[in-house]
Amino acid sequence: MPKIFALVLAAGQGTRIGDAVPKQYIPVAGKPMMFHSIEALASVSRVERVFVVLAPLDRHWGSYDWSALPDKVEGIFCGGSRRAESVANSLEYLKERIAKDDWVLVHDAARPCIQKELVEQFLDELEGDAVGGLLAIPLGDTLKSADENLRVAATIPRLKLWRAQTPQMFHYDMLRRGLEKRPLATDEAEAIESLGYYAPRLVQGEDTNIKVTFAEDLQIAQMILQLHGRLEM
Repeated sequence: MPKIFALVLAAGQGTRIGDAVPKQYIPVAGKPMMFHSIEALASVSRVERVFVVLAPLDRHWGSYDWSALPDKVEGIFCGGSRRAESVANSLEYLKERIAKDDWVLVHDAARPCIQKELVEQFLDELEGDAVGGLLAIPLGDTLKSADENLRVAATIPRLKLWRAQTPQMFHYDMLRRGLEKRPLATDEAEAIESLGYYAPRLVQGEDTNIKVTFAEDLQIAQMILQLHGRLEM
């Protein structure tokens, strides 16, 4: 049976949030932001190991106490300047430890509100799938395109449009080949699509699985974690 290995992408600097430390280390609910997503993935028994992908010169990881996390969590210092580069570097770094047909599950450190139950559901729906897939949400808002004067140029039909989330999960060799062909892919699904004959499966996600991008998102994440009972007292 193929094993499942998780990559938590935590090599970015998060400059848009305007904090002194990289975004993934900003405290949320009493812990560094990325602690929550690492904990959720590590609590899933089907996940063999959780690799936290850090920048080569990361000087923060070693200054935190991660002892509350299971032993299967491991930091690897091979992240790149872009998402796709971080994933590709990790696949190369781990090539002796992950088989070609093993699953690689990729999650953003900046999505701290992912719940174990949603990850379990995600794995259930992809079990036996030949390609793999991603969490996503059907688009509910009306979309507009703009011209150079910031006036509406067109209304874009939202039927069949989805907002991609993470986790995204694909077989090791398939993902490696996809990233070789599309090294600037904005997510793993795009890399798989570039191969031309694979269609990633869309698995219904949750609106609470937010990505923290701006400072105001921190308060929203805090409230969601409190709602989920994951707020440290």
